[in-house]
Amino acid sequence: MTEHTKTQDNRACSLMDRVLTWPQYLLPQHTLSVLMHRLTRSQVKWFKNTFIRFISWKFKVDISEAASANLDDYPSFNAFFTRQLRDGIRPIAEGDAVVASPVDGAISQLGPISQGRIIQAKGHDYSVVELLGGDDALAKQFEQGQFATIYLSPRDYHRIHMPLSGKLTAMRYVPGKLFSVNQRTARAVPGLFARNERVVTVFETAYGPVVQVLVGAIFVGSMETVWAGQITPPYGKAIQDWQYQGDQALTLNKGEEMGRFNMGSTVVLLLPPGMPSFDSVWQAGKPIRLGQAMT
Repeated sequence: MTEHTKTQDNRACSLMDRVLTWPQYLLPQHTLSVLMHRLTRSQVKWFKNTFIRFISWKFKVDISEAASANLDDYPSFNAFFTRQLRDGIRPIAEGDAVVASPVDGAISQLGPISQGRIIQAKGHDYSVVELLGGDDALAKQFEQGQFATIYLSPRDYHRIHMPLSGKLTAMRYVPGKLFSVNQRTARAVPGLFARNERVVTVFETAYGPVVQVLVGAIFVGSMETVWAGQITPPYGKAIQDWQYQGDQALTLNKGEEMGRFNMGSTVVLLLPPGMPSFDSVWQAGKPIRLGQAMT
């Protein structure tokens, strides 16, 4: 294939991505997400069981990994979607300086943070400051650090865990859009992860600050953390900040649960400079499991 042909293919792909993504700009994203939130919490047995079976079939969910494979044990679809895994099925990589994957999913992008910017997709990047909702002081602590963006599809386990042991110091809710976060949308919507609604969590670790950003998406009816409970909905219109000190500064060990999504979404992990680099085995598009060593 010639370079000219490659360029034509890339342009065609980009145009197709934009065409297929364009309707998302017109959708009532938050209204649809509120509706999905209500539907996923219905406890009408026939409805929630049909919903579970349909999603399990369509996305090939491996229910055998769940703590319970009996649908009647789940009072709602959301209870199934945020299901607990069987004990020991996701061993956590050992080593104090070894970063463990915080989720099941697929690598969207990862690599160094250069000049305060993160790669979103080919031809797209965005700033760490934008991602963090304008917190310039926090963003500067990750210059020359690393990032990893991990996409959770509807088939994945939807609880989020700690990549390293750390003490909670701050949380920020940043309102925004609710575009899909799949690969096509990432290629087509500039600054996607810095435009969507998100929850920024900050932990102090033995290696410096570590941030996990929970990025919302259309039909992601709820984001929550283990210390604050459900954060969305309702969907706010202003940035909200929480600071944690003393007894409020919760310490979580590597591998412990720190939050969860309803439906698929994305986690952006920020690591400070000086930590070991991500293992070269991890590349864009590669599946990853909770607990696998990333460094």
